[in-house]
Amino acid sequence: MKKNHLFALTLISVSVLAGCSTMPQSTTLDNARTDYNHAQANPQVVKLAPLQLKEAGEALDRANAAQVSREDAKVVDSLAYVAQQKIALTQETAQRKSAELAVSNATAERNKLQLQARTAEADQAHQQAAMAELTAEQKTAEANLARQQAADAQAGAAQDQASLAAMQAQMDELNAKKTPRGMVITLGDVLFDTNRAQLKSGGERNVQKLAEFLKRYPQRTVLIEGFTDSVGSNSSNQVLSEQRAQAVSKALTDMGVSRDRVSTKGYGEAYAVAGNDTASGRQLNRRVEIMLSDERGVIAPR
Repeated sequence: MKKNHLFALTLISVSVLAGCSTMPQSTTLDNARTDYNHAQANPQVVKLAPLQLKEAGEALDRANAAQVSREDAKVVDSLAYVAQQKIALTQETAQRKSAELAVSNATAERNKLQLQARTAEADQAHQQAAMAELTAEQKTAEANLARQQAADAQAGAAQDQASLAAMQAQMDELNAKKTPRGMVITLGDVLFDTNRAQLKSGGERNVQKLAEFLKRYPQRTVLIEGFTDSVGSNSSNQVLSEQRAQAVSKALTDMGVSRDRVSTKGYGEAYAVAGNDTASGRQLNRRVEIMLSDERGVIAPR
């Protein structure tokens, strides 16, 4: 940012000294300056691609110096175009490194993405070598840019595919089922003692898996709904259903999930999924259902 200010002052000074004469204008150079300012203002770029940002700044300096020296307009445009490519490479490098950080602790499916990321690094090294050979010919520079854009699209598609596969794997591990309201995870009464709301150790292990999922996808929220069979009074069943939902909620927050992402609701013996006239039916009705929100954090009402 400071370098751009210095060049701006230099341009003004030269213009004043030259009287009525003006420096050759370059739309390409103006665009390069704008792109560089955006990259320099991006904390992710500054943190993840400092070397590439430095090289892009040096390339922009050369283009600015050529304009101040009143070099031929084609020379100024060519140097500015090279600077644009280095700025684009800087942004792509920051995006790629950010993606690598996001998947660094993933399971086997995400390891596949890491291999793809290393392949992308090799492609990037090849592109950097090709960029070093760029001449003043704009046609050659445009061809290299097209290859870079194709590699970016491929890497982005691979990342999206791997992320979806990883999320689906965790959904499968949680035995999540798709319903008209969204994805639901059902915890049966085997996780609670009869007429008790305290989670058993087996229940805590299942909740731990859910906590890990929520930590990985912080944009999602959950609604925990408790249910009972018809044994006992309506009031006692209502209280028990609320307590079981709250027990799961507390377990999640104790495992590091923010309280504002978890809500609870008890329904007592309402919304039975089986008949209460058999032991097996009553067991199915004694449950806790966990509704997962969509990526916007929205859960459809019952």
